[in-house]
Amino acid sequence: MTTVDRTPLDRAGVIALDARHVWHPYTPMQRHFDEGPSLVIQRAEGSRLVDVDGRQYIDGNSSWWTALLGHNHPRLVATLTAQAQQLCHVALAGITHEPVARLAAELCAVAPSGLERVFFSDDGSTAVEVAIKMTAQYWAQNGKPRRQRLVALGSAFHGETLGATALGGVEVFRKPFRGLLMDCTHLSVTPGAETRAAEELQRMLSNGRDEIAAVVVEPMVQGAGGMRIYDPELLRSIRQSTREHDVFLVVDEVFTGYGRTGPMWACEHAGISPDVLCVAKGFTAGILPMAATLCTQRIFEGFLGDADRALYYGHTYCGHALGAAVAREVLKVYDEEAILENAKPKAARLAAAFQRFGQMPGVSNPRSIGMIGAVNVAGASGYLQRTGAAVCAEAIRLGVYLRPLGDVVYVAPPLNIPDDDLDSLLGVVERALAVAAD
Repeated sequence: MTTVDRTPLDRAGVIALDARHVWHPYTPMQRHFDEGPSLVIQRAEGSRLVDVDGRQYIDGNSSWWTALLGHNHPRLVATLTAQAQQLCHVALAGITHEPVARLAAELCAVAPSGLERVFFSDDGSTAVEVAIKMTAQYWAQNGKPRRQRLVALGSAFHGETLGATALGGVEVFRKPFRGLLMDCTHLSVTPGAETRAAEELQRMLSNGRDEIAAVVVEPMVQGAGGMRIYDPELLRSIRQSTREHDVFLVVDEVFTGYGRTGPMWACEHAGISPDVLCVAKGFTAGILPMAATLCTQRIFEGFLGDADRALYYGHTYCGHALGAAVAREVLKVYDEEAILENAKPKAARLAAAFQRFGQMPGVSNPRSIGMIGAVNVAGASGYLQRTGAAVCAEAIRLGVYLRPLGDVVYVAPPLNIPDDDLDSLLGVVERALAVAAD
């Protein structure tokens, strides 16, 4: 048996060990070998990451959109520590505990109206997978077994499991698995043409209501699809059509929930309540992987009765006690530190900055909603394009961590980012865009 080496590594040591053993997500590994990692992070606090050499970087995307309250929020760390001394984990199958029971009640209390039941899982992908199985099985055992098809938006992204991949509309993520994916119809949505999309959905549901189990949408913003923002009227129309044809509406609030777009839930922009809501990322504010799928009492009751009607699905860490305790404290922090209210002036400053960036040479399509701002930079479009990578590389050189979406450069910082850090972040983005244009 090999003895564990506990000698601290310097930057070169970490990079060498990483290159030998680690397979990174969403990373062309040959390029990674050739260029090496852009950052080697040792610790984080608030809106800043600190590398092994002590250099600080403002986290411009909240570490893949999770650290909505910044890194290592002291209240969350204290809650995690206290819960770990009492109970870390116990299986939730036929067992319960106070943190998960209280969390479910508190989550339903802040959720859109009508959502009364909570199914816990591990991350955004599994939260969406739960929604897929939940809605399909409901119809299968409640008199409409042909309802197995799903509808999603073009350019959608809903996660990494095969079910969630089938919902996705970003072709580069779907292509390797096309032969394995279930049937999903994608509704084309072009900014400014939302009325046409709503009419097309109405036709889809009229013609296929006996086959469609659910319509699944990212409300207001399609994140990984390129920070595509659409009009709330489309969301209202989708809700109206799904009600009219008695098709379930699933809103994927994994990215947009917990105030990222302004209100607690992005579906509030349209004043609608879904049948199913998926939440992750900000759920534990980046402390632990945990997610939840909320649904109506109607859906829950469709699984009652004989044993063969149960939802035989779950994850090992479903209802994790540590995660539940932290998620409860997140809700308390939002309330007691007035996170959403205090983010409003920050969002206004961010929006003004991105409108200004849109006037720069080689920059187009400035857009923002809540604490999200995005632009496109000159060059061919698409996720695999590297036109945004030059901007982000310059930003990292200047002390801000960004990660592009092809030709899209965006920011999604912590909601409680200090004003000075927000100003620094926006200033660096502007400088990086200017350098890339030269």
